[in-house]
Formats: sequence, C-alpha cells, structure tokens
Amino acid sequence: MAFTLKPQETIVLKSATFSRFILLTLILIWRTLVSPYDTSAPLNPDCLTNTNPDPDPSLRTVRWPGLSSSIENGIVWDSVYFVRIAQCGYEYEQTYAFLPLLPVCISFFSRTVFAPLIPLVGERAVLALSGYVINNVAFVFAALYFYRLSVIILKDPNAALRASVLFCFNPASIFYSSIYSESLYSLLSIGGLYHLASDRKNIAVLCLALSGCARSNGVLNAGYLCFQMMHQAYDAALRKKHWLAFQIVTAGALRGVCIFAPFIAFQAYGYYNICLGHLSNEMRPWCKTTVPVLYNFIQGHYWGVGFLRYFQLKQLPNFLLASPILSMVLFSIIHYAKSRPQVFFSLGFQATIEEKISGCLILSSDDFSRSDNACTVEKSSSRMQGVSSNQNFPIGHNLKQRKKRIIEGSPDVIPLEYESTRAHGYLSASVLPFVLHLGFMAATAFFVVHVQVATRFLSAGPPLYWFSSYLMISPTTSRKWGYMIWVYSAAYILLGSLLFSNFYPFT
Repeated sequence: MAFTLKPQETIVLKSATFSRFILLTLILIWRTLVSPYDTSAPLNPDCLTNTNPDPDPSLRTVRWPGLSSSIENGIVWDSVYFVRIAQCGYEYEQTYAFLPLLPVCISFFSRTVFAPLIPLVGERAVLALSGYVINNVAFVFAALYFYRLSVIILKDPNAALRASVLFCFNPASIFYSSIYSESLYSLLSIGGLYHLASDRKNIAVLCLALSGCARSNGVLNAGYLCFQMMHQAYDAALRKKHWLAFQIVTAGALRGVCIFAPFIAFQAYGYYNICLGHLSNEMRPWCKTTVPVLYNFIQGHYWGVGFLRYFQLKQLPNFLLASPILSMVLFSIIHYAKSRPQVFFSLGFQATIEEKISGCLILSSDDFSRSDNACTVEKSSSRMQGVSSNQNFPIGHNLKQRKKRIIEGSPDVIPLEYESTRAHGYLSASVLPFVLHLGFMAATAFFVVHVQVATRFLSAGPPLYWFSSYLMISPTTSRKWGYMIWVYSAAYILLGSLLFSNFYPFT
C-alpha cells in the first residue's frame, strides 16, 4: 500500500518520529547517569549448536569496542531472549515462549542490511542494532496505520489525530523503542484491522496471522472477523438468504483458521524439537498431554502464569503499577456501556443499519458490504449529503423493528429521523468490537498473567486512545482528565526509560 500522506498524517508521522527520538535520548541519558541493577547484559556464551567454535580469539575483536559495549548494554530483560534466539535459534524449552517473528526479522537484517557493521561492533551488537531499527521504524508505520484506522472507525479526523498523538506517547513507549515485540505486533494488528475495515480481507488476514507470530495474543484478532461474520450471517439469514449466510460463515471460519495457523504451526515446531525422538520416561510432562500446547506449559511452569496465581500480598506493588491502565480500560468500557446500553448488551444487533454500514466491522450483510459500504469519511459524507430530510433510510433502528417489518412484509425502510445521533466518535457502534476485545484482554491481564505487564499488554488497544481523545473534548467531563492522561503518559515514559533500560523491574 502506498503511504500518500495528508497534512494530519504528516503530523502523526512527525509525532511518532519525535517520540522515538525522545525515548532513545532518554535511554542514553539514563544509562550514562545511572548504574544498571544487573550487569550481566554483555554476557553471551557460545551457541549450543556451535560445533566448530573459532579457535582464534583475535578474530572476535571489534574495531569499535566502546560502541559495541554501549549497544549490547541495551539488551535487557526479554531482549536477551530475542537476541539470543536470533543468533542461536531455540536452544532451551523456555525460549519457545518468545514467538519467532521478531527474532527472524533481526536475524535477516543483521545478515543482510547491517552485515557490514559486524567487523566494527561485533555480531551481537549488530543483532541488537537491527532490533532497535526494526522496532522503531515499525512503530512509526503503526502510528500511521493507527491514524487511518481511527479515521475510518471514528469518522472524525480531529479525534483520530488526538488519539494518534496519544498513541505516539503512550505509557508503554519504552517497549516500542526496545528489542521487544510490541512494535511489530502493533503494526500488524492495527494494520490488519485497517485493511479489514477497508474491505481488503485477504491482506487483513495475512497481517493478523503474522501478528500471531509476534505475540500470542495476536490470535485473539480472529475475534474481529468472527464478530463481522456473526452480523453478516445473521442479517443474511434474517433476509432468508440462507446460502449467502452459509458462505459467510464458511469464509469467516476459514479466515479464522488462517489467523490461528502460524501460532499452531509454531507449537508443532516446538513439539517436533522437544518431544519427538525421546522415550516416554524422558519426555517432558506437556508432551504427554492430550493436546500438547508448549506455550501454556512454559508460561505456567517457568513464569507462574495462571488464573488468580498472581493474587498474593507481595504482588500488591505490581497491581498498583498496573492500576492506571486497568482503571482507564474499566472506565472506558463502563462509559460505553452506560451511553450505548442497547448496542453494548445486544453485541451490536440493535445498532441502526446506518451505523452498521458505516461501521465497517459490523456490516449487516454482504449486499451492503458490496454496494453501500461507507468505510471512509469521504464516502460516508457524500452518501449522507445525498439524502434529503424527507427521504427514507434503510431500516435497522433496532433488531426487533427489523424482524417485525420483514415478517409483516413492510418496506425495509424507516424515516431518516431515526438515524442514530451517535453514529460518529467513540460512542459509535463501530467501536464496539474494539471495546469487547480490550475488555477481554484487560480481564486476562488482571486475572491470569503477571499484572504488571498490563501497561504494555494493553497499550496496542485503540479504544484506550479513542476514549482519552473523547474525554479531552467532552462537554460532560472536566479538562483535568486530559491533563491527567498526559501526566500519566509522561511519568511512565520517564519512569520506564529510567528503570527498564538499567535492568530494574518496571512492567
């Protein structure tokens, strides 16, 4: 896709680039001023598969050892695993908790684009440098996709711009400029949703499937396709187009399988490497289970992940660390549910047909998606301008009205004045699938995983920024909320760049 930038997209591009510059500058400053908590970052034993190590240590010397050391000192926390996998492959069972997309990209760029730098700073530093470049560039493109998706869903370029700038300075920013998988995941998941909303389903499925190669929660993006399929199939069945409904369900199921396929293939790869070729008494416990899922075993065995397993008094500081992001998610969901109860509790079935058509992810039928898909601001505006106040509008004020009129044989239209007044912005029906997805992710972060990771785990959720953007200009809320949101983001950017980059616990 060609990125032809509009003025507001240029602002997003500059904001994303500037935010990465700030983060990298802060990282350098804090590493210079503060001694790291853990000094093991430069340690890197030979790969287990290196059967012919170089006997001459002089060949391992680099021309710029100072620069090499500075780059390698940035390999902290999970970055150690990503760089090690890129260099040596999957050597140990616990390394399979880190999905392969980022290590593969790092390995590829270090052996191609950045290969000439190896004699200057060494292989490991080049691997780290590749990871930094990949993630910071990926974040910039993710921000552009975020803006374009926001324009489609919110139908408000100004709200989309505010939300996109907030995303550029989100509280988990340190992870988007480090060797973590957040940037690639955000690029692929947000980009995939943009293509899905733009009715480019094949590209969307490819992006969303690859997001599952970056982070395990990428498979949950299949829920957006299922949500759309559910509405389209129900609408087709309601109109007695049963064959069309069957086609929609079949196509949706196949696309969902495609999104799950890379993650499942990686689990099979782990089973092949760890379980096959061993006697029963030598096999790992998970190899003998009915459905041997390596990822779940690793998370529980090595990291203690599990339902309510983190609810311990000693973890109270981590709950406090995650409380701002979890509170924002909770407030955003409650506000949406209270403002649009019919839409929220009916899972969008009682949204108006106009909202469904313009909603892009809640298209009411294949007919609408092909002939009347208002998935851009321009299309939506021109279509609405072409309808006068005395014209009729397709029925869909709510589900019961649609059923009643179809059963009675009434014309499938209702007066235009029934059109929802909340068809745009955060309270539109278009936002519903995003809110539901974010709610599930937040519940997982609170009850299942290590709660302190909630800040970065939820940071790619668009509703967080859409709701924040909405609060900043809502006449019913105080402007102090806007200031508090910016203070929260700035504080976590400063705190994260200080603690994380020096190997201190953060999230």
